Amino acid sequence: MTKVAVIAHAGKSFDGGLPELRRELERQGVGDPLWIEIPKSRFAPKQVKRALDEGADVLFAWGGDGTVQRCVDAMAGSDTALAIVPAGTSNLLATNLGVPQDVKQAVLIGLHGERRKLDVGRFDDERFAVMAGAGFDASMIQQANGALKDRLGRVAYVWAGSKSLRAKPFKAKIEVDGVRWYSGSASCILVGNVGRLFGGVEVFDDARPDDGRLDLGVVNADGITDWMRTLARTAVGHAERSPLVQATSAKKIKVKLNRKVLYEVDGGERKKVKSFTVKVQPAAITICLPKEDWGHSGNSAP
Repeated sequence: MTKVAVIAHAGKSFDGGLPELRRELERQGVGDPLWIEIPKSRFAPKQVKRALDEGADVLFAWGGDGTVQRCVDAMAGSDTALAIVPAGTSNLLATNLGVPQDVKQAVLIGLHGERRKLDVGRFDDERFAVMAGAGFDASMIQQANGALKDRLGRVAYVWAGSKSLRAKPFKAKIEVDGVRWYSGSASCILVGNVGRLFGGVEVFDDARPDDGRLDLGVVNADGITDWMRTLARTAVGHAERSPLVQATSAKKIKVKLNRKVLYEVDGGERKKVKSFTVKVQPAAITICLPKEDWGHSGNSAP
């Protein structure tokens, strides 16, 4: 019998909230899951460890990108499958994997969907499933956090981004798989495990979360005019055609900067760093996905 655990960010709600999640699990025959509610995403890793120690076969993560990222970080390398119930603002990983913001469908996918091994990235000692970045994107996320994001949703990122466009570039030296790849000014260094990042925009056209590689982009935009040109290219799916963007893919990336710069993982701000290493961990996490014959919404699930 499948042992189910639920790690739920108590501050997130949609589609009937956590009571509806309980009801839907009961409808599917899961009457007594290991149920753990947390007040903030940073409390998830300890509770994930508890769920793993108690033998959970599948762990439902109810929350936004931060909660999912913390669960991915703690679960990588285990045999437990991660089922996402996207209750956040952006839901970046769920969007890339086709998991809808719908309690019934998310439960069906978690219990009856396909289970696939996917790669994760590792920024120094912390794992991520979607992206990590230093510079503009991290500053934008920092300014969009808290009450502003809760009140305005995705609009908060647009507002915060406009405030971050004037930030001065920094100097960067980047090694890709042991070879010097870039040396010069940069305003954003972005590493992606999937293609669609901010607001569903396809930043890395060829990115796949199961190819054993990470996609790397460096933006050298100085000021509002440069950024508007770059963002316009990105919005239509041609970021790599911008003269201000360089891109490649890698298994391991080493970065040295001339000053400390804020970084983020999966949309969560962290601290400032002057150097960092990012590497891929192939097939490190098992994720519950819709089955191909269900169509995009999973409506034909058993």
